[in-house]
Amino acid sequence: MHNIRAMLIKLRVTTGARAEKIVRKSDDHFIVSVKEEAERNMANNRILEIFREMHPDRAVKIVKGHHSPSKILEIV
Repeated sequence: MHNIRAMLIKLRVTTGARAEKIVRKSDDHFIVSVKEEAERNMANNRILEIFREMHPDRAVKIVKGHHSPSKILEIV
C-alpha cells in the first residue's frame, strides 16, 4: 500500500490572458494566467492540463472554486 499524501494547492487565476504564465508564490500557492476564457469550462480544463503535466503520475482535480478566480486543486 502506498502512502501518498494529497497536496492542496491554492490558485489565483486570470483568464483571457495574452500569454500563459505560472508564478509560484510559495510551495502551495500559484498565480496562473491562461489564454482560455472562463466560459464552457475552458479555463478550468486548461488549468487541469497544466498541473497534470507538472505531476504526470498523480490525479489532479479542482476541489473548490469552479466558478471563481480563486481555486483549490487537490493533487493525489
